[in-house]
Amino acid sequence: MSQDSQHGKWTISDSEDEDNIPPTPQKDSNKPSIKPDLERKPDTITTFFKQEPKLSPKRNEDNHSVKEPSAPAMGSEARKAAHVNQTIPVKYESNPSPSVKRKRETEEAGWNLSSSDDETPAPAPKKEPKKSDVNPKKKKTEDKRPPSPHGTSYYKEEPADFFETNLLSMNDMYRFYLNKVTGIPKKFNTGALHIKEILSPMFGTLKESVQFNYCFDIPWMVEQYPPEFRDKPVILVHGEKRESKARLIQQAKPYPHIRFCQAKLDIAFGTHHTKMMLLWYEEGFRVIILTSNLIRADWYQKTQGMWMSPLYPRLPEGSPGTAGESPTNFKSDLLEYLEAYRAPELAECIDRIKQHDLSETRVYLIGSTPGRYQGPAMEKWGHLRLRKLLSEHTKPVQNEERWHVLGQFSSIGSMGLDKTKWLAAEFQRTLTTLGKAGKSLASPETQMLLVYPSVENVRTSLEGYPAGGSLPYSIQTAQKQLWLHSYFHGWHADVTGRSNAMPHIKTYMRVSPDFTQLAWFLVTSANLSKAAWGALEKNNTQVMVRSYELGVLYLPSAFNMSTFPVEKNVFPASSSSKGFPVPFDLPPQHYSSKEQPWIWNIPYTQAPDTHGNVWVPS
Repeated sequence: MSQDSQHGKWTISDSEDEDNIPPTPQKDSNKPSIKPDLERKPDTITTFFKQEPKLSPKRNEDNHSVKEPSAPAMGSEARKAAHVNQTIPVKYESNPSPSVKRKRETEEAGWNLSSSDDETPAPAPKKEPKKSDVNPKKKKTEDKRPPSPHGTSYYKEEPADFFETNLLSMNDMYRFYLNKVTGIPKKFNTGALHIKEILSPMFGTLKESVQFNYCFDIPWMVEQYPPEFRDKPVILVHGEKRESKARLIQQAKPYPHIRFCQAKLDIAFGTHHTKMMLLWYEEGFRVIILTSNLIRADWYQKTQGMWMSPLYPRLPEGSPGTAGESPTNFKSDLLEYLEAYRAPELAECIDRIKQHDLSETRVYLIGSTPGRYQGPAMEKWGHLRLRKLLSEHTKPVQNEERWHVLGQFSSIGSMGLDKTKWLAAEFQRTLTTLGKAGKSLASPETQMLLVYPSVENVRTSLEGYPAGGSLPYSIQTAQKQLWLHSYFHGWHADVTGRSNAMPHIKTYMRVSPDFTQLAWFLVTSANLSKAAWGALEKNNTQVMVRSYELGVLYLPSAFNMSTFPVEKNVFPASSSSKGFPVPFDLPPQHYSSKEQPWIWNIPYTQAPDTHGNVWVPS
């Protein structure tokens, strides 16, 4: 099927859109969900690169030592397979054909990309080939595969002075931190965190940890723990099934200290997208809610963020179960989220948390868990949970309709044929809520600004086109919602030195007309999709959520403030700063007339990226 659009004429061979999910009856929330018989995974994408000889040498030609990954990351097959065979060059044509055919590859081949939750069904598993069809060539072993599309020497070992040696530069007021980025000036990493620092003795004497995530590279993850903690027990909470689950378990074979907990995904096309660490120390306990997968690419040259809790001490022996609660109800909300997994492997975790004092927490927890919810349960998860908190813990502001709603994300699901289907209806109504006196419907004057990288943002990024592998917005979805693109603003982050570090962070906020004040701020794993945030059903009497997600909400009232001032000098971080460190530039810049949103499964061959490569999915 050929379709014309502002992106050109593209040949579509497989739809990747939730609009094409076979309709299922809207069930009552008290009835069990039916598990799909077939686990369908999104198509894989074969991508090739052409080296342009005129560009300056790549950074990987210097003499830094390089570490090879020992195993592939686990996560969505679409993300992992998107970069298969990228190091094979293709002939560069001056007038390349715009036609794209989707090509299916074996599940085990492919690059390990960062996660997204676009609600894209995929074809049934490939049939076994006949013996005569089997290529007699020797299969390339996984450990020979370069760790990056740029070749074997792309990732550099960070020098010793890359890491913090003390906590003096940390701003512990908001406890919101960005990840360190390789390849930017040092001042923009002062007060940012790398996973090696998070797991280091700086923050406590680690005894045990629980890692909730979507993509895992287990050998790489183990190396991020310091040697003295490397054999301490770890539980991995994941959403893998069948073959991908078997491969994940296989990865962990050399590490007897690792155990698994499989998150139940009873609603089709949901994912376990939550990213959280529970760290148990000799000195107490800590929670980290973040946006990064446990793979090297996510901690290298992407903009990522996290909330790190204070160190929670143990309660005195014999304290009641309700002790140690925070004014934001964080303790009971975290326990309720963990109990929603219905997992025996987390029972000990839940009991331990009850024994700790979480009263110093100043953020609210916002989670999503798969299910269909009715009555009061509708407000427990997703965007209706956010709406409830904004209703109960914020106050209307003067000229409220002129305060912008801003969303920033790395993946986009299907929004429907026009904005009234979900975005400007239920979702915008949630984001525009300020106190109980708020209008019953989203104010038409309130402007919604959406920040998502353009093709030019990706092309000129530190990673070049491969950064787009973590921005999986498909042409099939995009063509059905061209109306959405008028909302888009580019990625510009000079304030944090991260304009060229493509975002995998997801943030949402309400910002004043002059962009100097925030009514609230949210950092989360949830992208712009109904699967992540939930969608109303049955005449608004039921909400259906497909995925697990987790984030934290900052409300000024919890900090004895009326609004958060936007910090103008985010880096180097200062422990005395009272401004909120928004990770990108405000106001955001609307796409120019020539700019297009990044779409990951169409070719970009007109101009090479920062490494002299072109992007040719086939």
